Amino acid sequence: LMIPNMYKIAGELLPSVIHVAARTVATHALSIFGDHSDVMATRATGWAMLASASVQEAHDMALIAHAATLESRIPFLHFFDGFRTSHEVAKIHPLSDEDLLAVLPLDGVLRHRSNRMDPDKPVLRGTAQNPDVFFQAREAANPFYAAVPDIVQGMMDKLAERTGRQYHLFDYTGHPEAEEVIVMMGSGTGPVHETVSRLVADGQKVGLLEVRLYRPFSAEALVAAMPQTVKTIAVLDRTKEPGQIGEPLYQDVVTAVVEEATNGRVSWEAPPRVIGGRYGLSSKEFTPAMVKTVFEEAAAPDARRHFTIGIHDDVSHLSLSFDSEFSTEPEEGLRAVFFGLGSDGTVGANKNTVKIIGEETPLHAQGYFVYDSKKSGAITVSHLRFSPEPITSTYLIKEAEFVGCHQFDFLEKLNVLGMAKPGATVLINTRKGPDELWDKLPKTAQEQIIEKGLKVHAVDGHGVAEKAGLGGRINTVLQTCFFALSGVIPTDEAIEAIKGGFAKTYAKFGETVLERNYAAVDGSLEAMYE
Repeated sequence: LMIPNMYKIAGELLPSVIHVAARTVATHALSIFGDHSDVMATRATGWAMLASASVQEAHDMALIAHAATLESRIPFLHFFDGFRTSHEVAKIHPLSDEDLLAVLPLDGVLRHRSNRMDPDKPVLRGTAQNPDVFFQAREAANPFYAAVPDIVQGMMDKLAERTGRQYHLFDYTGHPEAEEVIVMMGSGTGPVHETVSRLVADGQKVGLLEVRLYRPFSAEALVAAMPQTVKTIAVLDRTKEPGQIGEPLYQDVVTAVVEEATNGRVSWEAPPRVIGGRYGLSSKEFTPAMVKTVFEEAAAPDARRHFTIGIHDDVSHLSLSFDSEFSTEPEEGLRAVFFGLGSDGTVGANKNTVKIIGEETPLHAQGYFVYDSKKSGAITVSHLRFSPEPITSTYLIKEAEFVGCHQFDFLEKLNVLGMAKPGATVLINTRKGPDELWDKLPKTAQEQIIEKGLKVHAVDGHGVAEKAGLGGRINTVLQTCFFALSGVIPTDEAIEAIKGGFAKTYAKFGETVLERNYAAVDGSLEAMYE
């Protein structure tokens, strides 16, 4: 992000939008993974900041950002979590051209174009000002910023009229008389939604306030969305600013609560206590178990003012301990985990699987892929979820109904079967035949298969791929076997959809490449054994 240029763009009231997959800023070490440290470095530039928490929201908020910047003349930074949202494959409801036209202010487009540089209508820009006028000119932008919250809410309302998906500057979910409320933004709201639903069903008075418009920050809108019964607000930030009294969102919430309370605009008997925590730096996992612990901490009379969650901090002792066994994963649906090597085609095949199931069935689908910065040749783990209900689980799968091990030696190096639920189906890619496979399995794998009652299937993916002329690309073989074993959709329909995908993807490479992939699909099920 070119921060000096952002100051200039905002100062000149130039409508513009930057879409950012928020990632970690290098500090003691470089990290390619996700948190909010980069976007938080821009919050003083004068850009409005709009946060998305899911793939669908990123799609919707992109339109809102473009519409709002044209109407307000304030530039917008629309951000969503790097990797967790930016690299997720999910089933969404796309906006149509008619939706775009209904929300975008066409008069704003014409106004923006009329402000272009034109020799027939000269204007003076980029001047150097002295103390006599600079202060006054800087303050002259205040009305533009004051109008942004209402403009953004207006665009959200227009979108809701077209799609039924209603957003607000701050969205509250939970008990109507909640006493403990978490305030946060980004993909971490997914596990909080799940945990709130579970705890409220158990009789607890908890809730989530999700921030969508972060800049300009509307204290009035935040307090209006907050239950008046709240006693403790736990603000969770996905960034760390050493030396500050608190992280950015925490400071904003504290200021909003104090200002609104002292101005008499709320009916609290006493202003709620505000505590702040850090989570998820550099894509560190954030799960319902951690959310539950945050609510327990918020309810404690001696709750820590500042804490971390998701790590064990044995240096400054700020971390909260949590019960990792707590889970809110729904029973319905299918969870599948695949272990592969970077560049062996596993990730690409799983992305196609999500697309096939999302397009061919009414099921909701989600795919998330874990790999490190080495990428090619490194271990990849694909996490796939399929469910009749919308999927909000923005965290890794712990127990899966299907486990695919695409490299046999992973069974010795990794606890692959540790992620299998009792009774789960396991698919192993191996050159070993049915007479020797059991004896070649590591003892720990044998024990887990027996203890959990796992249904183990195997296929020589490399042999099938080589016979079909695909070399080491085993993804087609194993994808076909997955559909046959999982039963998510009928095998015949799955094979037809896979081959249809080949026609789109590989047609440009010629008929020979297509025929090789078709042959790999047809030979996969014959080669698989139990």
